[in-house]
Amino acid sequence: MIGLLDRPTKGKIFIDGIDTTKLSENQISAFRNKKLGFIFQFSNLLTDLTVLENVLLPRQIAGTNGSAEKDAKELLKTVGLESQMNKRANKISGGQAQRVAIARGLVNSPSIVLADEPTGNLDSVTSETVVHLMKSMAKKLNQTFVIVTHEPDEFGDVDKIITIKDGRAFDGDQPIEMEVTV
Repeated sequence: MIGLLDRPTKGKIFIDGIDTTKLSENQISAFRNKKLGFIFQFSNLLTDLTVLENVLLPRQIAGTNGSAEKDAKELLKTVGLESQMNKRANKISGGQAQRVAIARGLVNSPSIVLADEPTGNLDSVTSETVVHLMKSMAKKLNQTFVIVTHEPDEFGDVDKIITIKDGRAFDGDQPIEMEVTV
């Protein structure tokens, strides 16, 4: 629901003060591309494109190409892949691909970054690197990361942990309503 990939049957979803349930499909697509970043368990890079071209995709879709290449290169430098930007996506390691996915998820400076099992496909050393990178990017860019994981211990100290069990949300042992305002 937060990713605006599905509409709620009741209630509302507000992001940056905007009631997204009132948006048309075209408005949702534009809003999602501008305000939301996605990092999936599998990097989902387009293998025929270079690392840099993959990071640039959300900007091209949004039509905001102004400083896109400069921003994308800066993000690739931040995630430690400056030397890999001209390689085809199918020529880099899994950990590198996930770092490219993080840069791609951040290129539009989204309000919220949604990460679905971002370390689920990585070895423990690479997972630790990716977790550290996401946490430092969240602080550096002042962005909200919502991370879905089966390995919460991997993420250490975070601002908030919400657990879903049997379709209900819990903050610690206390059940909570799923009303979230960002």
